[in-house]
Amino acid sequence: MKSIAVIGLSSFGFFLCKSLSELGFDLMAIDTKPDLVNQVKPYVRKAVIGDAKDKEYLLKLGITDFDIVVISVGSKIDVSILITLYMKELGLKEIIAKAVNEDHARILEKIGATRIIFPERDIAKRMANVIASPNFLEYIPLTEGFGLIEISPAAEWQGQKLKELDLRKQYKVQIVMVRDIITEKTTIPDGDYMLKDSDILYIIGDNKNILQLNTDIG
Repeated sequence: MKSIAVIGLSSFGFFLCKSLSELGFDLMAIDTKPDLVNQVKPYVRKAVIGDAKDKEYLLKLGITDFDIVVISVGSKIDVSILITLYMKELGLKEIIAKAVNEDHARILEKIGATRIIFPERDIAKRMANVIASPNFLEYIPLTEGFGLIEISPAAEWQGQKLKELDLRKQYKVQIVMVRDIITEKTTIPDGDYMLKDSDILYIIGDNKNILQLNTDIG
């Protein structure tokens, strides 16, 4: 299991630590605010009150021993740029940085961030798709123009085999997984899988095709 350091304990940083802890990751969290550090202590191996703008201090903390560093310092663009630069100079292989806009993202990428995230933008996109498509239980953007939806089977689908339904031919989407909400059993289905009202479907496809599917079953 990889070790991860999270720098900046905004709401995103806190919930990231909490979620990663539940998955069993070895975590260190750093922030300048004692109340935020105390809040995250139950979820991390090491919680540190400190200034990540101090390169020597980061070295003393053993930052270079971590497999991944996540830089989540809110709207402080200059601070996130400086810390990202330090991580690159110290030889970190995987540097994930939170960006607040496209210009910020381009700078972070140029100075060494290996992955850029836009938490607020991505959540807004997901929520917009769920609101626009009431049949969706969840929408997760994948690569540009493609997404994964979580959806209950339409009434007319229930009792049909997937090969009879043939969503791939009709909409050019693919059912990649089915979860039964009663048994909690997860299945990678083949064409003979028969849909039930207790199933949740996970479907990948082009966003336009996904929305067309939603319209047709609406």
